[in-house]
Amino acid sequence: MNRDGFANFIFGLGVGLGAGLLLAPRSGDETRQLLKEKADEGTEYLKKQTADLRDNATDLLDKGRQALDRQRDQVADAMAAGRQAYREKVEEMPQQPA
Repeated sequence: MNRDGFANFIFGLGVGLGAGLLLAPRSGDETRQLLKEKADEGTEYLKKQTADLRDNATDLLDKGRQALDRQRDQVADAMAAGRQAYREKVEEMPQQPA
């Protein structure tokens, strides 16, 4: 979730709680229970978003590591091929008398 979405969520949560307190046709105990339930829902939502963010970060790190591993392997293969081509070229060259 981006920062704007998170800020909008918090803003909406605050507006909703404020409106609920002002317009609630419930008793104080019922209103407190409702507020507790909504706060718990908000906490669960934040936990889920945090877990999703962590999973996405882990996936991105894994993909980055895999890409680096592939690049390292390709460079190592290219270097080995270059060494082999050099050896073959040196072997093909006629020996010069001293």
